[in-house]
Amino acid sequence: MENGKNARPDIPAFVEFAGRMFPGLVASGFHAAYYRVLEAFALGIVRRLMVTIPPQHGKSLGATTLLPAYMLGLDPDLKIAIASYSAALANRFNKRVQRILDSPAYRATFPETAIKQAGGRSDYVRTADRAEIIGRSGELMSVGREGPLTGNRVDVFVLDDLYRDAMEANSPIIRDNCWEWYTSVVRTRMHNDSRELIVFTRWHEDDLIGKLIEKESVTELTEWEQLDAGADGWLLLNFEALKRSPPTGIDPRAEGEPLWGARHSASLLVERMKLDPFRFECMYQGHPSSGQGLLYGDRLEFYDVLPELLVRYANYTDTADTGDDYLCSVCYAVDGERHVYVTDVVYSREGMEVTEELVAGMLFRVPGCDVLVESNNGGRGFARAVARLCPNHRISWFCQNANKEARILSNASAVLRNIRMPSDWMERWPEFARDVMGYRRIFRANRWHDAADVLTGIAEREICGTLSKKIRALRFKQ
Repeated sequence: MENGKNARPDIPAFVEFAGRMFPGLVASGFHAAYYRVLEAFALGIVRRLMVTIPPQHGKSLGATTLLPAYMLGLDPDLKIAIASYSAALANRFNKRVQRILDSPAYRATFPETAIKQAGGRSDYVRTADRAEIIGRSGELMSVGREGPLTGNRVDVFVLDDLYRDAMEANSPIIRDNCWEWYTSVVRTRMHNDSRELIVFTRWHEDDLIGKLIEKESVTELTEWEQLDAGADGWLLLNFEALKRSPPTGIDPRAEGEPLWGARHSASLLVERMKLDPFRFECMYQGHPSSGQGLLYGDRLEFYDVLPELLVRYANYTDTADTGDDYLCSVCYAVDGERHVYVTDVVYSREGMEVTEELVAGMLFRVPGCDVLVESNNGGRGFARAVARLCPNHRISWFCQNANKEARILSNASAVLRNIRMPSDWMERWPEFARDVMGYRRIFRANRWHDAADVLTGIAEREICGTLSKKIRALRFKQ
């Protein structure tokens, strides 16, 4: 599918088809990429596809309204089933597809694909949940979650949002029922050449996609070449509302760029994230967390104004372990009871030539700050560079050789009891807040450990005293 070109020159590419059916369609660059992936599915190049997209970004228009019509135009003998959390919603999708099939634009594009006219006399079936293609063996069916498809062979399944909302997705009973329905109904209606498309806004880590990731082969779709190569298992494409992961061929956005800025700006998305960071990670970022098993969650302490009596100002910095990790540098103040008040944060995946300047700029705002840098993975060189930029600060480094998982888990209670965040911290440092509040007790379930690692280091240094001997042995660089 080079350059997104259709394999048949006599029919339009999917994105062109969408424009013909809806001349006033408002789309963006992301929609072009999304439609190109859907076209690979329509052509049979990809047979098992998962796409996770934030709410109100046009996922159902593309996958559940336009795509079935397009596929029936390509092959009027296909039997396509649309499934959703309720029969009413699935039937609504069905009727939208039927309206496209009735349109003059569609008949001009695919004259061999037609259904019974509404109210007309014909032996062919046209109801809210079923429409047969005249003169061919194809049909369009719709079914709600846990509904029957008895006796029906299905060539293509489109599963769109099998959970109504967070309450349903958080119910173990409903999730188990959904899985049972999928394995006993959906899978049993399929044959060797059947195709499956799952298009979701995710609500829970143990939803249908989560279960399939656990049990079957699922490969993240990031580059266009993967479409041409095909795959034996599933391909999973996740569009984050705010780009956090590295740019890819399919989603080349820069970090922090919104998916559809004309409709959902970065500032609007940040406001939504502040209201409920966990839900935002599920619904808008496609990184679900059940809220159970969170190490810190929303139990952190907050402050509005720093106390008057403070013992000292300090900083703890951990440089990035790999190119995808974050440098995390946290400035804080300590009172006489060893309570820690976070005052500023640099949390960045930029190179050291950038983060050295960012950290130095932050330290200049805190005269007399006592800085400690983990010297692992280039930290000593980083500390020396920052020391040259901040000659009036006391900057030291040490090698952290204790087990990271054990340190983070064993010091979690000290972090929760004694470290306080400013009340507006989620607005000031959204990525740092995301990774702190979403950090899981199951160590391997976390993508980034950098924020939790630094809070742990601060607790060890200021509260538990476990770093005191190491720090006393250091030579401080002036």
